Amino acid sequence: MPLLYPLVLSAALFGIGLYGVLARRNAVLMLLGVELMLNAVNLNLVAFDAWFADEVHTGQVFTLFTITLAAAEIGLGLAIILALFRAVRTVDVDEVGGDR
Repeated sequence: MPLLYPLVLSAALFGIGLYGVLARRNAVLMLLGVELMLNAVNLNLVAFDAWFADEVHTGQVFTLFTITLAAAEIGLGLAIILALFRAVRTVDVDEVGGDR
């Protein structure tokens, strides 16, 4: 398989994730956008690992590390959003950081 296919898919995933972070005001959807961008990075790491035929599979090791960081990030992010919702009764980032 040519390297172009996973790179195009990765760029599309990253673009959708970036749009989700920049355009959405809901904190949960912004967090999902960050997860999409991390998965795009993971796809790039695995694609380049397969393309270079690395014997120690460095890309796959970094992907596992990134998946671990993403799991910790989503857990911490959801905990922060839950605490934010309990405090101000909204997850809209425009309403939270405003005039209080």
